[in-house]
Amino acid sequence: MNNQVKNRIKDKLFSIWGWISVSIGIVALAVFIIDILFDGLPVLSFRFLTSLPSRIPEKAGIFTAMMGTVWIFILTAVIAFPLGVASGVYLEEYGIKNRLSKLLEINIANLAGVPSIIYGLLGLEIFVRIFRLGNSILAGSLTLALLILPIIIVSTREAIKAVPQSLRDASYALGATKWQTIWYQVLPASFGGILTGVILALSRAIGEAAPLIVVGALAYVPFAPTSPMDNFSVLPIQIFNWISRPQKGFIQNAAAAIIVLLIITFLLNGIAMYMRNRWQRKMKI
Repeated sequence: MNNQVKNRIKDKLFSIWGWISVSIGIVALAVFIIDILFDGLPVLSFRFLTSLPSRIPEKAGIFTAMMGTVWIFILTAVIAFPLGVASGVYLEEYGIKNRLSKLLEINIANLAGVPSIIYGLLGLEIFVRIFRLGNSILAGSLTLALLILPIIIVSTREAIKAVPQSLRDASYALGATKWQTIWYQVLPASFGGILTGVILALSRAIGEAAPLIVVGALAYVPFAPTSPMDNFSVLPIQIFNWISRPQKGFIQNAAAAIIVLLIITFLLNGIAMYMRNRWQRKMKI
């Protein structure tokens, strides 16, 4: 048996192994989702979405946790989006390529893989204790912004790297400055990839519970937040609280809350894919 036949057999075996692995993951995910839908759909209703937390499972709702999630999402996006994109643009277009910059790039890439609980401890020390923001939405948003900043920076740099150098050269040839080239040519050409990275990072942020628990998010909040300095709860923490209860009604409530959180996550991922594809079609035209 020659090497060519051996390589074909290896390729076939690897393909089969890949399909088996993917099938196991899909089947396991389908089982989990079906189980969640079976428990949560009977509970999911307009009353459930608009009711306040309660000790009685039949009266409990996710309104305060859902509004806290909305506040966290908006403030985190407002903080992380400009800082992350600006940092990525600077590092890719203006930063001097030397040993220090390489070390910085390695650290930023490593920070994207740091456990979220570490960011929670950092946020607790800096925003809650030093800045005295307390257990507020603003402290939680700043902590989550730190969590997703490395992801946004890395995705921004990769999107900018994908822009052809010929586009920059053409802009310079027409007399544009470096900033004009970046603002009018590079950023529009890479905005689809940047936006995709930002939305995916935000979808991760709204599913985080550990850093917010450390910062001081509450499991029970009897009112919906109305300002960035209010106490808050979010859907992941509300789900965790209900799962820890022994009553079956709270388990069903947790399943319904998981469905809402999954819908939000799927919508964000769908928006990211739509915006990326739309921007790519626009740039081709």
